[in-house]
Formats: sequence, C-alpha cells, structure tokens
Amino acid sequence: MIVEIDKNSGYCFGVEYAIQMAEDEMMQSGKLYCLGDIVHNDMEVKRLHAKGLRVITHEDLKTLSDCKVLIRAHGEPPETYQIALENNIELIDASCPVVLKLQNRVKNAYDRSKETGGQVVIYGKKGHAEVVGLTGQTKNDAIVVTAHEDLDQVDFSRPVTLFSQTTKSTKGFYALKEEIQRRMKAASRTEEAEFGANDSICRQVSNREPQLAKFSQIHDVILFVSGRKSSNGRALHGVCEKHNPASYFIENEKGIDWKWLSGVRSVGVCGATSTPMWLMERVAQAVRHRFQENA
Repeated sequence: MIVEIDKNSGYCFGVEYAIQMAEDEMMQSGKLYCLGDIVHNDMEVKRLHAKGLRVITHEDLKTLSDCKVLIRAHGEPPETYQIALENNIELIDASCPVVLKLQNRVKNAYDRSKETGGQVVIYGKKGHAEVVGLTGQTKNDAIVVTAHEDLDQVDFSRPVTLFSQTTKSTKGFYALKEEIQRRMKAASRTEEAEFGANDSICRQVSNREPQLAKFSQIHDVILFVSGRKSSNGRALHGVCEKHNPASYFIENEKGIDWKWLSGVRSVGVCGATSTPMWLMERVAQAVRHRFQENA
C-alpha cells in the first residue's frame, strides 16, 4: 500500500510562528498564558499545555496582572492591548503579519468612512477570533457577513468598503463582491465611486484548495486530519470530499475505521492549516504499521 502525506498541508506561517514564539518563551520562563486556544487542534493544545502553556479567556485577562500573555496568530482588538497596559501585563504578540496589515487597512477605511457616511463590511465568520480583532478596529461598527442574506444589514444607498477574513474562500469573496455591486446599482448608486472591495484573503491559505483538489484525486482514500473546532478544516475537508467521496474526517489515528481501507492501494493523508505535521505523520505511520502487520 502507498501512504502519502500531502506536503502542502499543515501549519500556515502565522500558526507556525505563534507556536514557535510560545515554545521559545516557555523554555525561558516555564509558564505562559495564551489568550484562547493557540490553534484549533486539541492534541496540539494538550502537547503545549504539558510544556506550560495555559489557555485563558478575555474575562480571565481582566483579572490578571504582572505576567506574560501570548496573543495568537488571529490578532486582537485594541481593547486587549489597553487591558494589558492597565494591568502591567507583558504581551508576547504573535499576531500574523498578514492579519496585522489587514487590521491597519480596516482601521484606515473606518476612519475615512466617518467622513463619507460609509460602511465597513467584513466577509467572515461572526465571533471568529480574527473577525473580533478586525471589528475592534472599527469600534465594533463593522458589518460582518457570511452569506448573501446577511447583506440585508447593509444600507446600499451609502458607500461600502468590503474586506475579508484572511482565511475565507476566494470564490465566496468575489461572489459577495458581485452581489454588493448588483444591489448598489439597484439602489441607484454609482458603485465604481462608492464601493471599494479589498481582497484580503491569505494566498497561502486559499491556495490549499486547488492543491488539495489534485491530491485527493490521486489516492483511493483520503484521511483528512483536523480538529473539530477548525472552520478551515471543515472547509478543506469539503474540498477533498468534492473530488474524492472516500475522504474521511478524523482527529487522530484512533478515528480510522479500517473498513475504509479494505482493498485500497493508496491512501493520502492531509490536513488543515491548524493540523501539526507530527499528527499527520502519526496517522500515516498507523496505516503503514497496520498493513505491514497484515502483510
């Protein structure tokens, strides 16, 4: 049996950077607080917990003082930095550079919109950590939309500036852009002058879709490894499933149903941007070991 791990799967730069910063800090101090799960993968969170990383909430942050707290790759709203300043908390800022740049663009667009009577619209998942950080740049005035029906919140008689959460679908963003243009035209607006669309999707993430589409087609069975809380994982598993119906979502090697691999010649192992390579390697090794024993 051929067992191949997708070389393009695994952590994106931002997550890898955040985990490295956390591990470097814990080597020096032994303990570090992290504002929310550093990555949407329970096994990696447990591994880092054993090294001294303690996950806290925003409510917990308000009660802490004189300590160190890691900001994960998703970024944070201005309020978090203000609380840290007031409570003498040292922030280890591992915000992804792509997210930080987007936060700055959103803030600038919001400041301009105050002069023009415009609106900032963010294509993303409401409540997602990155989106919370982005809307924080607008004093939570930004309108968050996930689907076309959410556009009913937008006043198309006023200017609109559109951004996207960095991990959203490129296809979804451009479909939303076209719908906004259509509605602005229907509202008798000159959309070229009144509408600005900013494709702020991270290409390191969006390029995973075509890569996984190809990978899933060259194997009989796909084992997609991801944490259940990862929205990126659910989306990328859907890509695999679209191109190979024999694509199975598992959190680790214990989730494998060996009936899936009966009579199979090749197995592809892949994962989300929040899936560590060591976990995909463990799944691949479990498959190899099983079939070496049977042979």
